Amino acid sequence: MPALTTIAFDADDTLWHNERFFRLTQDRFAELLAGYAPRDHLEDRLLAAERRNLGRYGFGIKGFTLSMIETALDVTGDKVPAQVIREIVGAGQEMLDHPIELLPHAREAVARLAADHHILLITKGDLLDQERKLAQSGLGDLFDGVEIVSDKTAAVYAAIFARHGHLPEATMMIGNSLKSDVLPVLALGGWGVHVPHDLTWALEHEEPPASHARFRSLDDLGALGDLVASVESGCG
Repeated sequence: MPALTTIAFDADDTLWHNERFFRLTQDRFAELLAGYAPRDHLEDRLLAAERRNLGRYGFGIKGFTLSMIETALDVTGDKVPAQVIREIVGAGQEMLDHPIELLPHAREAVARLAADHHILLITKGDLLDQERKLAQSGLGDLFDGVEIVSDKTAAVYAAIFARHGHLPEATMMIGNSLKSDVLPVLALGGWGVHVPHDLTWALEHEEPPASHARFRSLDDLGALGDLVASVESGCG
């Protein structure tokens, strides 16, 4: 078995909070459209719009905002007041300006592993927004490489690992999404560590691959350093 040379981290809801801002904006959206559609129906329509638009807009706040506008037009029969559209746009702009709040143990976990490993940040979403969040996080100097991608698939991960000169089998990916952060890396023969977040977008839900030999789950990043040491010693 090759040595564990590379540790890769997801960003949103792994190192810092993100989904909470989407939920707060969705609450505001439901209030704005309360006179046109019940909340459950509105949420279903919005999720369907987001799913439909991923191929057009990709992941991130801008696509979410456009999907809210599209949903507002749909549920009102194109009669949504201009002021509501303005408030939806304003809510999206507020999301793009929200301050970064690191999750517990994020800095300590990255800093501890950076001493002995090649450390990557692999995140998907809007380029400008992800760059802003990384800059505000204060973690940028700890990473040997930053990859901002449109989606996370096994092929995307394989290209990233090849570009950095590391074998997938010698790589561990840590993230809150089983679908995006864990399963694709396991498929390549790497290690996948799931660190669940209280809030996870519905389109990221998957069942944990509990029987996979290289799958691990942690309550938070505080135990990551010990897990890596245990894997490297052959005991984990």
